Amino acid sequence: MTAYQQSGIWGPHNPGQSGKASPADARRTNRSLIFSLLFPDVQLSRAELGRRTGLSRVAVSDVVNSMLSCHLLRENGRESNGGKGKRGTLLSVDPDTLHIISIDLSQPHLIQGEATNLLGEPVMHVEHALRAVNHVDFDTINEVITPLHAATQNVIGIGLAMPGVVDGNGLVKRSTLLGWRNVDVRTPIERRFSLPVTVNNDATAAMFTERLFGKGGPNMMFVRLRRGVGGAVLLGDVPVFGENHAGGEIGHISLDPQGPPCACGKRGCLERLVSATSLHARLQRSDERMRASILREAGTYLGTALSMPVGLLDLADVCVYGQNDIVNDTLLSAAQAQLDLLTGSSFHTRTIIRRCECEGEITLRGEALSVLHDYLENR
Repeated sequence: MTAYQQSGIWGPHNPGQSGKASPADARRTNRSLIFSLLFPDVQLSRAELGRRTGLSRVAVSDVVNSMLSCHLLRENGRESNGGKGKRGTLLSVDPDTLHIISIDLSQPHLIQGEATNLLGEPVMHVEHALRAVNHVDFDTINEVITPLHAATQNVIGIGLAMPGVVDGNGLVKRSTLLGWRNVDVRTPIERRFSLPVTVNNDATAAMFTERLFGKGGPNMMFVRLRRGVGGAVLLGDVPVFGENHAGGEIGHISLDPQGPPCACGKRGCLERLVSATSLHARLQRSDERMRASILREAGTYLGTALSMPVGLLDLADVCVYGQNDIVNDTLLSAAQAQLDLLTGSSFHTRTIIRRCECEGEITLRGEALSVLHDYLENR
């Protein structure tokens, strides 16, 4: 197993880049590798880190001392040892010295923000009601960040999670829900607060939380049913962004060309058929018997859309996040039945569609973890 494979989700997101690795590249890789072994709450000695990573004692010492000096790690006393040898000093992630500001722009009526520790746990939470649905501008974003920034010490970066297609440079290429196209989000906020800014799709951010704190494995598809339908894919613990940074976006697959019009310009997109907003509108007009039928139909649509990436990528785990009245047994059972019908074969292990293990503000937490990833990569 290579160091990159061992380092998991904390490793580089572009492992295939060409060019000779520099000593700084090696140190970053080793830092991510050691951090992944300790995150979130593991304690290991330097000697044990060396055994698990295959790194020399000098290399481990060099990386660990650097991580101690910048408060990524801390020492926690001596390891227990029944023998006569010298007991090693235990190391762990230092969760509380450094902080992250995380902003969720995916909700229609408000912006949520948190200052978190390195585990993505909130130490301060703010909310800002929008003057109009989906009306988000830079002044509003700054109003959310400012009190968090003023009240929090040792901030290593700011993370923004939003619906839509986001490239690797902080450019929102397209967000149908916000009405944005080719908006550079990173630059003005970095200039305003003099901190590095990470920008992600909201489903990708939430997927990180499920991977690191839920039941998600290194190969999974994450689907989010809220006011839109977001999707993200993890392969070998590397998020799949795609050629145009729209990897995992299944919301605008058209399943019914004669269906309701979508903001993207097509008809019958999955987002118009199974989003929480669309389903709630239909459910409110229906009796109990019809509600079950609506959810079964939505589950069938979802299973149909999922059969394509599941079959192509041979994924065994699909995690669905959403409100309990939408993402319930009725919808998930119908989705599972349709997926089984379309993907079952002698060579494909059955793919399980399950409800997301993590709840609460998983987008904010996941975006904080993404900022931490970038900090490990770029420091």
